[in-house]
Amino acid sequence: MIELKQIHKYYNPGTINEMCLFDNFDLTVRDGEFVSVVGSNGSGKTSLLNIICGSIRVERGQILMNGRDITREKEYKRMSHIGRVYQNPAMGTCPTMTILENMSLADNKGKLYLLGKGTDKKRKDYYRDQLSLLNLGLEDKLDVKVGSLSGGQRQAMALLMSTMTPIEFLILDEHTAALDPKTADTIMELTDKIVKEKNLTTIMVTHNLRFAVDYGNRLLMMHQGECVLDKSGSSKSRTQVDEILKLFNEISIECGN
Repeated sequence: MIELKQIHKYYNPGTINEMCLFDNFDLTVRDGEFVSVVGSNGSGKTSLLNIICGSIRVERGQILMNGRDITREKEYKRMSHIGRVYQNPAMGTCPTMTILENMSLADNKGKLYLLGKGTDKKRKDYYRDQLSLLNLGLEDKLDVKVGSLSGGQRQAMALLMSTMTPIEFLILDEHTAALDPKTADTIMELTDKIVKEKNLTTIMVTHNLRFAVDYGNRLLMMHQGECVLDKSGSSKSRTQVDEILKLFNEISIECGN
Protein backbone atom coordinates (compact mmCIF):
# COMPACT_ATOMS: atom_id res chain seq x y z
CA MET A 1 0.00 0.00 0.00
CA ILE A 2 1.14 3.52 -0.83
CA GLU A 3 -0.01 6.43 1.32
CA LEU A 4 0.56 10.13 0.72
CA LYS A 5 -0.39 12.25 3.73
CA GLN A 6 -0.74 16.05 3.78
CA ILE A 7 1.72 16.52 0.92
CA HIS A 8 2.92 20.04 0.17
CA LYS A 9 4.89 20.62 -3.03
CA TYR A 10 6.10 24.01 -4.25
CA TYR A 11 7.91 24.81 -7.47
CA ASN A 12 10.33 27.76 -7.72
CA PRO A 13 9.98 28.64 -4.00
CA GLY A 14 11.04 32.14 -3.02
CA THR A 15 10.73 33.51 -6.57
CA ILE A 16 8.04 35.44 -8.43
CA ASN A 17 7.26 32.17 -10.22
CA GLU A 18 6.53 30.29 -7.00
CA MET A 19 3.68 27.84 -7.43
CA CYS A 20 2.04 25.53 -4.92
CA LEU A 21 0.99 22.37 -6.73
CA PHE A 22 0.00 20.14 -3.81
CA ASP A 23 -1.50 21.62 -0.63
CA ASN A 24 -2.39 19.03 2.04
CA PHE A 25 -2.79 16.38 -0.66
CA ASP A 26 -3.83 12.90 0.51
CA LEU A 27 -3.95 9.67 -1.48
CA THR A 28 -4.04 5.98 -0.58
CA VAL A 29 -3.41 3.24 -3.15
CA ARG A 30 -4.25 -0.15 -1.72
CA ASP A 31 -2.52 -3.44 -2.45
CA GLY A 32 -3.53 -4.90 -5.81
CA GLU A 33 -5.10 -1.73 -7.17
CA PHE A 34 -4.44 -0.74 -10.78
CA VAL A 35 -5.02 3.02 -10.79
CA SER A 36 -5.37 4.98 -14.02
CA VAL A 37 -4.67 8.72 -13.62
CA VAL A 38 -5.85 11.30 -16.14
CA GLY A 39 -5.86 15.09 -16.21
CA SER A 40 -4.71 18.10 -18.18
CA ASN A 41 -1.09 19.22 -18.46
CA GLY A 42 0.10 20.71 -15.19
CA SER A 43 -2.59 18.98 -13.13
CA GLY A 44 0.00 17.11 -11.04
CA LYS A 45 -0.05 13.65 -12.63
CA THR A 46 3.67 13.22 -13.31
CA SER A 47 4.61 15.14 -10.16
CA LEU A 48 2.57 12.58 -8.22
CA LEU A 49 4.64 9.76 -9.73
CA ASN A 50 7.91 11.62 -9.12
CA ILE A 51 7.00 12.16 -5.47
CA ILE A 52 6.24 8.46 -4.98
CA CYS A 53 9.47 7.41 -6.72
CA GLY A 54 11.61 10.03 -4.95
CA SER A 55 12.58 11.90 -8.12
CA ILE A 56 11.43 15.12 -6.46
CA ARG A 57 11.21 15.98 -2.77
CA VAL A 58 8.25 17.46 -0.93
CA GLU A 59 8.31 20.46 1.39
CA ARG A 60 6.00 18.86 3.92
CA GLY A 61 4.02 15.68 4.35
CA GLN A 62 4.62 11.98 4.63
CA ILE A 63 5.01 9.15 2.11
CA LEU A 64 4.42 5.63 3.40
CA MET A 65 5.10 2.38 1.58
CA ASN A 66 3.49 -0.59 3.31
CA GLY A 67 3.48 1.45 6.51
CA ARG A 68 7.17 2.38 6.26
CA ASP A 69 8.07 6.07 6.07
CA ILE A 70 10.09 6.66 2.88
CA THR A 71 9.66 10.44 2.72
CA ARG A 72 13.41 11.09 2.97
CA GLU A 73 14.56 7.86 1.36
CA LYS A 74 16.68 8.27 -1.77
CA GLU A 75 15.26 7.37 -5.17
CA TYR A 76 17.61 4.45 -5.86
CA LYS A 77 16.62 2.79 -2.59
CA ARG A 78 12.92 3.06 -3.40
CA MET A 79 13.55 1.41 -6.76
CA SER A 80 14.23 -1.91 -5.03
CA HIS A 81 10.45 -2.06 -4.51
CA ILE A 82 9.29 -0.07 -7.54
CA GLY A 83 9.47 -0.69 -11.28
CA ARG A 84 9.01 2.34 -13.56
CA VAL A 85 8.37 2.68 -17.28
CA TYR A 86 8.73 6.15 -18.83
CA GLN A 87 7.03 7.87 -21.75
CA ASN A 88 10.24 7.90 -23.78
CA PRO A 89 11.15 4.32 -24.85
CA ALA A 90 14.84 5.32 -24.75
CA MET A 91 14.73 5.89 -20.98
CA GLY A 92 13.98 2.31 -19.99
CA THR A 93 16.74 0.61 -21.95
CA CYS A 94 20.38 1.23 -22.89
CA PRO A 95 20.61 1.66 -26.71
CA THR A 96 24.35 0.92 -27.02
CA MET A 97 24.02 -2.43 -25.27
CA THR A 98 22.60 -5.65 -26.71
CA ILE A 99 19.29 -7.18 -25.74
CA LEU A 100 21.21 -9.80 -23.75
CA GLU A 101 23.17 -7.13 -21.87
CA ASN A 102 20.02 -5.13 -21.14
CA MET A 103 18.22 -8.20 -19.84
CA SER A 104 21.21 -9.12 -17.68
CA LEU A 105 21.36 -5.60 -16.28
CA ALA A 106 17.69 -5.74 -15.30
CA ASP A 107 18.09 -9.28 -13.94
CA ASN A 108 20.80 -8.07 -11.55
CA LYS A 109 18.96 -5.00 -10.29
CA GLY A 110 19.85 -4.39 -6.65
CA LYS A 111 22.61 -7.00 -6.57
CA LEU A 112 26.27 -6.34 -5.89
CA TYR A 113 28.54 -6.26 -8.93
CA LEU A 114 31.99 -7.79 -8.47
CA LEU A 115 34.77 -8.14 -11.04
CA GLY A 116 33.11 -10.95 -12.97
CA LYS A 117 31.38 -10.66 -16.33
CA GLY A 118 28.24 -8.56 -16.49
CA THR A 119 26.28 -11.19 -18.41
CA ASP A 120 25.60 -14.75 -17.32
CA LYS A 121 25.25 -16.93 -20.41
CA LYS A 122 23.61 -19.60 -18.27
CA ARG A 123 20.60 -17.28 -18.06
CA LYS A 124 20.21 -17.00 -21.85
CA ASP A 125 17.43 -19.56 -22.05
CA TYR A 126 15.55 -17.76 -19.30
CA TYR A 127 15.88 -14.45 -21.15
CA ARG A 128 14.67 -16.08 -24.36
CA ASP A 129 11.64 -17.48 -22.54
CA GLN A 130 10.81 -14.07 -21.08
CA LEU A 131 11.23 -12.28 -24.41
CA SER A 132 9.10 -14.85 -26.21
CA LEU A 133 6.16 -13.73 -24.05
CA LEU A 134 6.23 -10.41 -25.90
CA ASN A 135 5.50 -12.11 -29.25
CA LEU A 136 7.84 -9.68 -31.01
CA GLY A 137 10.55 -12.11 -32.10
CA LEU A 138 13.13 -10.55 -29.77
CA GLU A 139 14.09 -13.91 -28.30
CA ASP A 140 16.09 -14.59 -31.47
CA LYS A 141 17.92 -11.23 -31.37
CA LEU A 142 19.85 -11.39 -28.11
CA ASP A 143 23.02 -10.04 -29.75
CA VAL A 144 21.25 -7.12 -31.45
CA LYS A 145 21.80 -3.65 -29.96
CA VAL A 146 18.64 -2.22 -28.44
CA GLY A 147 19.14 1.11 -30.23
CA SER A 148 18.23 -0.58 -33.52
CA LEU A 149 14.80 -1.70 -32.27
CA SER A 150 11.53 0.10 -32.87
CA GLY A 151 9.97 2.26 -30.17
CA GLY A 152 7.34 -0.37 -29.47
CA GLN A 153 9.91 -3.14 -29.13
CA ARG A 154 11.98 -1.02 -26.75
CA GLN A 155 8.95 -0.11 -24.65
CA ALA A 156 7.92 -3.76 -24.44
CA MET A 157 11.44 -4.58 -23.29
CA ALA A 158 11.37 -1.74 -20.75
CA LEU A 159 8.11 -3.08 -19.32
CA LEU A 160 9.53 -6.59 -19.10
CA MET A 161 12.82 -5.41 -17.60
CA SER A 162 11.11 -3.26 -14.95
CA THR A 163 9.27 -6.32 -13.63
CA MET A 164 12.01 -8.97 -13.88
CA THR A 165 13.07 -8.69 -10.25
CA PRO A 166 10.55 -8.97 -7.40
CA ILE A 167 8.81 -5.60 -7.02
CA GLU A 168 5.65 -4.51 -5.23
CA PHE A 169 4.71 -1.43 -7.22
CA LEU A 170 4.68 -0.58 -10.92
CA ILE A 171 4.72 3.06 -12.06
CA LEU A 172 3.72 3.78 -15.67
CA ASP A 173 4.41 7.34 -16.82
CA GLU A 174 2.45 7.73 -20.09
CA HIS A 175 4.25 4.63 -21.33
CA THR A 176 2.18 4.38 -24.55
CA ALA A 177 2.16 8.08 -25.48
CA ALA A 178 5.08 7.87 -27.95
CA LEU A 179 3.72 4.82 -29.78
CA ASP A 180 1.42 4.41 -32.77
CA PRO A 181 -2.16 3.28 -31.94
CA LYS A 182 -1.67 -0.38 -32.85
CA THR A 183 1.59 -0.70 -30.90
CA ALA A 184 0.05 1.18 -27.96
CA ASP A 185 -2.78 -1.37 -27.85
CA THR A 186 -0.23 -4.20 -27.84
CA ILE A 187 1.75 -2.62 -24.99
CA MET A 188 -1.42 -2.08 -22.95
CA GLU A 189 -2.48 -5.70 -23.39
CA LEU A 190 0.98 -6.78 -22.28
CA THR A 191 0.82 -4.37 -19.34
CA ASP A 192 -2.51 -5.76 -18.18
CA LYS A 193 -1.20 -9.32 -18.46
CA ILE A 194 1.94 -8.61 -16.42
CA VAL A 195 0.07 -6.65 -13.75
CA LYS A 196 -2.44 -9.46 -13.26
CA GLU A 197 0.08 -12.30 -13.35
CA LYS A 198 2.44 -10.64 -10.88
CA ASN A 199 -0.36 -9.05 -8.82
CA LEU A 200 1.35 -5.66 -8.92
CA THR A 201 -0.04 -2.53 -7.32
CA THR A 202 0.06 -0.16 -10.29
CA ILE A 203 -0.33 3.55 -11.00
CA MET A 204 -0.62 4.52 -14.67
CA VAL A 205 -0.67 8.12 -15.88
CA THR A 206 -2.18 8.38 -19.35
CA HIS A 207 -3.74 10.90 -21.74
CA ASN A 208 -5.59 8.07 -23.48
CA LEU A 209 -9.07 8.13 -21.96
CA ARG A 210 -9.97 4.78 -23.53
CA PHE A 211 -7.04 3.10 -21.82
CA ALA A 212 -7.96 4.80 -18.54
CA VAL A 213 -11.51 3.45 -18.77
CA ASP A 214 -10.72 -0.02 -20.15
CA TYR A 215 -7.81 -0.92 -17.87
CA GLY A 216 -7.40 -1.04 -14.13
CA ASN A 217 -9.90 -1.10 -11.28
CA ARG A 218 -9.66 2.55 -10.18
CA LEU A 219 -9.74 5.85 -12.07
CA LEU A 220 -8.53 9.24 -10.83
CA MET A 221 -8.79 12.62 -12.54
CA MET A 222 -6.33 15.27 -11.38
CA HIS A 223 -6.82 19.04 -11.62
CA GLN A 224 -4.58 21.71 -10.11
CA GLY A 225 -3.07 19.28 -7.63
CA GLU A 226 -6.35 17.76 -6.48
CA CYS A 227 -8.32 14.61 -7.24
CA VAL A 228 -11.60 15.82 -8.76
CA LEU A 229 -12.78 12.32 -9.64
CA ASP A 230 -12.13 8.98 -7.93
CA LYS A 231 -13.96 5.88 -9.15
CA SER A 232 -13.26 2.27 -8.26
CA GLY A 233 -14.86 -1.15 -8.41
CA SER A 234 -18.25 -1.38 -10.09
CA SER A 235 -18.50 2.41 -10.37
CA LYS A 236 -15.30 2.46 -12.39
CA SER A 237 -16.33 -0.48 -14.57
CA ARG A 238 -19.53 1.36 -15.56
CA THR A 239 -17.63 4.51 -16.52
CA GLN A 240 -17.70 5.51 -20.20
CA VAL A 241 -15.13 7.52 -22.15
CA ASP A 242 -17.76 10.18 -22.99
CA GLU A 243 -18.38 10.76 -19.28
CA ILE A 244 -14.71 11.39 -18.58
CA LEU A 245 -14.35 13.56 -21.69
CA LYS A 246 -17.34 15.67 -20.64
CA LEU A 247 -15.83 16.37 -17.21
CA PHE A 248 -12.45 17.05 -18.80
CA ASN A 249 -14.02 19.62 -21.17
CA GLU A 250 -16.02 21.26 -18.37
CA ILE A 251 -12.86 21.78 -16.35
CA SER A 252 -11.06 23.17 -19.41
CA ILE A 253 -13.87 25.68 -20.05
CA GLU A 254 -13.85 26.79 -16.40
CA CYS A 255 -10.11 27.43 -16.71
CA GLY A 256 -10.61 29.50 -19.86
CA ASN A 257 -9.15 26.93 -22.28
